[in-house]
Amino acid sequence: MLDYKTVKKLLNSYPEITMSYPYGDDIEVYYLGEEMFALLYKDLLPLQLSLRCDRLLAKHLQEKFESVLGGRDLNPNKWITLILSGQLSEEEVRDLIRHSFEMTKKLN
Repeated sequence: MLDYKTVKKLLNSYPEITMSYPYGDDIEVYYLGEEMFALLYKDLLPLQLSLRCDRLLAKHLQEKFESVLGGRDLNPNKWITLILSGQLSEEEVRDLIRHSFEMTKKLN
């Protein structure tokens, strides 16, 4: 299961990423330029991570995994929230972070 420090390191491994707390100290919002790329709900257990996601991929993931939900407090057609309980492998989470980064990069 991925922990807070590992997820934070993964998110910060992408170029030109900035982070702020516009929604309070418990939600880290990661940006690529002016666009949100990821939201990390650091005080929730299990940890939760919201990412941009292609609509069809999001639907498939939500049907396959109980730990993949429509975007928490976000447009569920453009975002997913991962409950990092261990159901998704570290590789799958890494791939979804990369997917979110690539989608956000196209918006800039």
